[in-house]
Amino acid sequence: MSTSYTPSPPQASPQLSDDEIDLRQVAAALGRQKVLIGGITIAAALLSGIYAFTLKPVWEGSFQIVLENQNSGSGGRLAQLAAANPMLANLAGLGGGAGESSLETEVKILESPSVLKPTYDFVKSSKASAGEDVSEWTYPDWVKGNLSIELVKGTSVLNLAYQDTDETLVLPVLKRITDTYQEYSNRDSSKSINNALLFAEEQSVILRNKAKESNRQLDTFKFTYGISNDAAEINSPQLNKLSSPLPQVSKGRDPLAELAGINKELTRRLQFFTEDDPSIKRLQKERQAILQYINQTGGGLISIAGGGTKELNREILINYKELERTATRDNAALTAMESELLSLQIQKAQERHPWELISTPTLLDKPVAPRKKRIVALGLLGGLVLGCGAGLIRDRRTGLVFSDDELKALLPGPLLERLPAAAPEKWTNTAQLLVQGPLADAKSVALIPVGDLETEQVDQLSQALKSDLGHRQLLVGVDLLASRNCSTQLLVTAPGAPQRQQLQQLRKQLTLQGTPLAGWLLIDPELEA
Repeated sequence: MSTSYTPSPPQASPQLSDDEIDLRQVAAALGRQKVLIGGITIAAALLSGIYAFTLKPVWEGSFQIVLENQNSGSGGRLAQLAAANPMLANLAGLGGGAGESSLETEVKILESPSVLKPTYDFVKSSKASAGEDVSEWTYPDWVKGNLSIELVKGTSVLNLAYQDTDETLVLPVLKRITDTYQEYSNRDSSKSINNALLFAEEQSVILRNKAKESNRQLDTFKFTYGISNDAAEINSPQLNKLSSPLPQVSKGRDPLAELAGINKELTRRLQFFTEDDPSIKRLQKERQAILQYINQTGGGLISIAGGGTKELNREILINYKELERTATRDNAALTAMESELLSLQIQKAQERHPWELISTPTLLDKPVAPRKKRIVALGLLGGLVLGCGAGLIRDRRTGLVFSDDELKALLPGPLLERLPAAAPEKWTNTAQLLVQGPLADAKSVALIPVGDLETEQVDQLSQALKSDLGHRQLLVGVDLLASRNCSTQLLVTAPGAPQRQQLQQLRKQLTLQGTPLAGWLLIDPELEA
C-alpha cells in the first residue's frame, strides 16, 4: 500500500537547542565565505602595515626621584609640632594631622599646572616654530598623552617619563620639569617653616610679656611682705609679724611706695642690663635697706579694719600661692615656646629639598613607538574578525538554506533518503527502495527539483527511477501545473540549492495543489560514499 503525504501549512523554523550544531553551521558558513574573509583579512593587514610604517617614531626619556616624607626624619619636626599644639598648626598653616603622609601631596604638586604648564608652553612654542600645527593642542591632552608620573607602590620613589616624536625635545623637557619642580617645592617647603617661625616669634613675645608681668606681681608681693626668695613657704610667726600695722616714717616717707618704685625700676633695668651693672646693684641695695626698715618697724601690711590676725594670715597665703602658680605656669609656657622657636630656627638653617634626584634624565636608545609588528598583528586580527562578520552577513543575505534542520522545517513531507553526491552510481539502490516502498502504488511520478541543482545530478536520479518504474510515467520538471496530474510527487534538493523564500512559496503552492507528496530526497555533498 502506497504512502502519501498531504502538505500542511507552513510552520516556523524550530530554534536550535544544541550549541554544537549551531557552531557547526557557523563554521560551515564561514567556510563558504572563505574567499571574502581572506580578502578582508589580507587587506586589513596591508593597511595596518602601511599605517605603522608611516607613523613617526616616538622617543622616550625618564628620570627617578625619591621623595622625602615630611612626617618622618628631619621633616617630622613640623608634624610633631602640629601634633603637640593643634592651634599652632592651624594658625601657622602646617596642614593636617601628624599621621598624614606628604608623599601623595608631593606627587600632586609635580602633576599640577604650576609645575607642568611652563613646560607645556615651551613644547607648544617649539612645535609651532618647527612648522607643526598646534592649534588643536590642549594642556590636558598633552599631559595625558605625553607624560607618565607614577609613585612606585610601597616606596617613596617617583618615576617620570616623557614621550615625544621630536627626539631633541625629550631631554630639555625633562630638565625643565626638574628645575621648575625644584623651585616650586623649595618655595612651598620654606613657606610652612616660615609661617611656623613667624607665629612662634609672635607667641614668644606675648608669653614673655605675660610671664614678665606675673613675675613682677609675685616679686612685688614678696617685697611687700618681706618674704625671702629662699623661703619655701610662709610660716605663721612670719605672717603674724607681717600682719601688724606699718607706721609712717618721719618726713612723710612711705616705705611701701618707695619699695614699689624701686621694684618697678629694677624690673625695667633688668631687661637691658645684667645683675653686675652698677645701677642694678645700687637699686638692689636700696630695696634691701627698705625691707630691713619695714621689718624693724613692725611689718609690711596695714591692717584691715575689723579683720582678725588668723583670717589675714590665710588671705596672705592664698594670694601668694596664686601668684606663684600663675608665674610658674607663664614661665613654663614661655620656656616651651622658646624651645619650639629654637627648633624651628635650627630646622630653617638645615632646610633640605623635599626630594632627591636619583637618576638623571636619560633618553632611551631606541624609539618606544610605534610597535610595528604589534600594529600589523592587531590589523590582521581585526581584519579576520571583520571578515568573519562580513562573511556571516553575506551568507545570510544570500537566502540559501544549508542547514538540514532548516530544510526539514521548510520542506513539506518527510526526508526519505540522503544521496551521496560523490557517488551517483549508488543511487540505483535507493531508487529501487523508493519504487518498492513509497512509490509502489503510484501510476505516475513527478520528480520536482527544488533549487539550483546540477542538471547532471537530476538526470542521473531520473534515469535510476525510470529503470525501476518500468512502464509507469516519470515526469521531471518544476512545473507544478504539469505535475498535478501525477498520482505522486517526489522532491529532490541539496544543501545550498534552494532559497528560503523559494521553499516557503513551494510549500504554499503544494498545499493549494493538493497532490499527494511522497517526501523529498537530499543530495548531500558531505555524505561519504
